Amino acid sequence: MLTSPDPVPTELTAPGAIRLGANQYGKAEVRLVTVSREPDAHHLRDLTISTALRGDLADTHLTGDNTKVLTTDTQKNTVYALAGQQPVGEIEEFALRLGRHFVATQAAIDQARVLVDEHHWRRVAVAGQPHPHAFARGGGETRTTAVTVAAGQAWVVSGLRDLVLLKTAGSEFHGFPRDRYTTLPETTDRVLATSVTARWRYQHLDVAWRAAFEEVRACLVGVFADQHSRSLQQTLYAMGEAVLAARPDVGEIRLSLPNRHHVPVDLTPFGLTNDNEVFVATDRPYGLIEGEVRREGASDPGLAWHTLPAF
Repeated sequence: MLTSPDPVPTELTAPGAIRLGANQYGKAEVRLVTVSREPDAHHLRDLTISTALRGDLADTHLTGDNTKVLTTDTQKNTVYALAGQQPVGEIEEFALRLGRHFVATQAAIDQARVLVDEHHWRRVAVAGQPHPHAFARGGGETRTTAVTVAAGQAWVVSGLRDLVLLKTAGSEFHGFPRDRYTTLPETTDRVLATSVTARWRYQHLDVAWRAAFEEVRACLVGVFADQHSRSLQQTLYAMGEAVLAARPDVGEIRLSLPNRHHVPVDLTPFGLTNDNEVFVATDRPYGLIEGEVRREGASDPGLAWHTLPAF
């Protein structure tokens, strides 16, 4: 009688074995608004927070055993509870509090990543004076942070997105290769517009977060405005270089700059000339210029960029 040999553990030995890879889970886009009610004026904070936990989570994926799974609803409730315990503070500080809480309180969790977006509100002006408790939503620009906590360490990547910039002079684009499909005319005077997404990694945590953010933002805006641009690539590098020169605590910065094209309108069918004054603003397709500017000898990034988009 033939007998079957003992089964070989295919997870370990079989060619093409299937294994569980890197994974995380959490609560996405928790909306949090806080009001600090000072005697003379109220202070409004408007945040969107996403949490993600990593660790010993194989059982829930492979067998459905949820004994190590802190529910995403609990993660949401933790956001609100920690906001109620003490003021939120800067978004980097709050993200660090959340991440450290999850790692410290859950034996199965050894890493936590917290993303925070801050939405800007400005005070309504009445008779030329800021109103103490009425606000209007600001532009689309959003301040961001991505904090990772693991093994007694923490990494902070802060940033911004949807910072829309435009200048009507000081930009050109020419000298590019041409082939039979090239129709773009060369120009020595063009409108340059973009919507900046930037993320920068701090090399340590001893940072005055808001002051650092404001200085980085000022560097980005100042270079865009003042530097004569021969390409958006040149502008991207100069923006990153300025940030690293101004902030020794920043190890690298990643920038994504879509080129918001402003195309001169041909007015000759109407018997008119267009002296670079009338444009059509197109939303798509668009050029997308992306890159990273690094500091030589920067600290090890560790888990700072793990699971974040490349740019």
